[in-house]
Amino acid sequence: MRTGEALAATYASADVFVFPSRTDTFGIVLLEAMASGLPVAAFPAPGPLDVVPSDAGVLSDDLRAACLGALNISREAARAQALRFTWAASARQFLDNLGAIHATCHSAEQIQLFDDRQAVEAG
Repeated sequence: MRTGEALAATYASADVFVFPSRTDTFGIVLLEAMASGLPVAAFPAPGPLDVVPSDAGVLSDDLRAACLGALNISREAARAQALRFTWAASARQFLDNLGAIHATCHSAEQIQLFDDRQAVEAG
């Protein structure tokens, strides 16, 4: 397994990051590759569908076609996509989802439970 500088050198030497999984649920390696400026070629499956837009990679059931298409995507576009996945953005998405849950609560008991959790988190 490569880490640190060895991993960065491997990413830097590649033209495209090929992700052949149809079952990986998120694929943090997709973000690592894009952060290194690598466009992604992958199947249109959960994970890649969540993090790889058409300007940062190519998703296709024909992985060869995805690889060839990804060669036409700029490294800058791939990196820009990865930079959208910050801790602040992740926290905002989580809080937005909690707000949506709160908005759909139908009973006072559900709302009180949610409010109690917020109070505990606020410390």
